[in-house]
Amino acid sequence: MLSKFATRSTLSDAFMLAVVYASVFAVLGVFVWLLADIVWHGLGHLSWEFISEMPRSAGRKGGVLSILVSTAMVLCVTLAVAVPLGLATAIWLAEFTYQGGRLAYTVRLCLDVLAGMPSIGFGLFGNAFFCGVLGLGFSIVSGGLTLACMVLPILIRSLEAGLTALPHTWRQGAAALGMRHSRAIVHILLPAAAPALGAGLMLGIGRAMAETAALLFTSGYVDRMPSGWLDSGRVLAVHIYDLAMNVAGGDKAAYASALVLIVCLMIINGLALWGSKALLARRVYT
Repeated sequence: MLSKFATRSTLSDAFMLAVVYASVFAVLGVFVWLLADIVWHGLGHLSWEFISEMPRSAGRKGGVLSILVSTAMVLCVTLAVAVPLGLATAIWLAEFTYQGGRLAYTVRLCLDVLAGMPSIGFGLFGNAFFCGVLGLGFSIVSGGLTLACMVLPILIRSLEAGLTALPHTWRQGAAALGMRHSRAIVHILLPAAAPALGAGLMLGIGRAMAETAALLFTSGYVDRMPSGWLDSGRVLAVHIYDLAMNVAGGDKAAYASALVLIVCLMIINGLALWGSKALLARRVYT
């Protein structure tokens, strides 16, 4: 009887292990397939001239220099707004509110709803509020603020989860040593939650850089070099969409632009991981 049970348990474990490995290889296979397709079609069109020249003939010729500058400017606005607000809100939710309180529950519910909202909703809001009410028009700032609204729910919930997962004894130990709560947050809790911050940044930046619908209504569509933060600009995701859907003969440039976008995402994600590890390594207890 025991041998039958042991055999059945072994078969069940083997089946579960096979399902897990099959799922992993399926996800990895889809990623490799998509990446290989983009590299196969876009690598031949990619060159230094493609990176350093302005787009010509609606993007069929030339490069993506102005597109990269607009993308970087929009991302800078997004991070400059989302990171401080996200950190402050996550700290408030994790450290200064009662977990079962009505206000904290309402804020978390709103964040979860916003995290699942379609990007077109953020785009319409950004167009109405940032472009219209605030008078920013179609500009880099309008696009960055709209993307900040999209990134905030993901960043806040990720960092809050990282903070609440830390042992409560760390807070008690800091208090026993006479350390102020604010100092404990800065020197102990935030560095320890750095991996959650890095994960939130990667998810948020990935969504922001791949966004098209929200930016069509806020940052604009023109492919010229932006002259300032209140000037309109086209980001990489919008450029790829335009080349693939509206420009005849723009497929090669679209694939090359997609390859540039993937490389940029890999670099930014690598920097986010490096920063979170560096912050974790600098954790002090004094």
